[in-house]
Amino acid sequence: MNTNVIVLNGGSSAGKSGIVRCLKAILPQPWINMGVDDLIDRLPPSMLDSGNGVSFGQGGEVILGDDWRAMETAWTKGVAAMARAGARIIIDDVFLSGGTDQERLRGHLESLNVLWVGVHCSPEAVEKREIARGDRIPGMAALQAATVHKGVVYDVEVDTTHAETLDCARAIAEHVR
Repeated sequence: MNTNVIVLNGGSSAGKSGIVRCLKAILPQPWINMGVDDLIDRLPPSMLDSGNGVSFGQGGEVILGDDWRAMETAWTKGVAAMARAGARIIIDDVFLSGGTDQERLRGHLESLNVLWVGVHCSPEAVEKREIARGDRIPGMAALQAATVHKGVVYDVEVDTTHAETLDCARAIAEHVR
């Protein structure tokens, strides 16, 4: 069975977006990407920095409310429907609850051939990237660097601490059928 969905999980500033760009350039078939940041960007203002939506703490923590979970479920079901309709999709995600988030997503992607990819990067490296970008909440990247991988089972793992983005994408592409 051909791969329908590639799920990249890694913390903030781990290099997922760069890997996605490279994958779209090197994979032989067309792929589209959708990520958790896309969902956040499309939320109404009332769901940002609210107890029921998504909030960001001063130490980099992310707090998710009930309204967030409802929107996330609807969005994920929509992404899965697109894959079932024939679109090849790369999902760029951050499993804040590690394995629990993977299982939630796995349930929505049932019947699809999913390649699960862990994108690792050292806390020191993501912290430097976070500062260089200037558009991230300080502390978020280091906080997420290890926690997003707890209890998650991957088909492929890459580490962007020292590896080039294109090399990571090529390693992932070798596993796409």
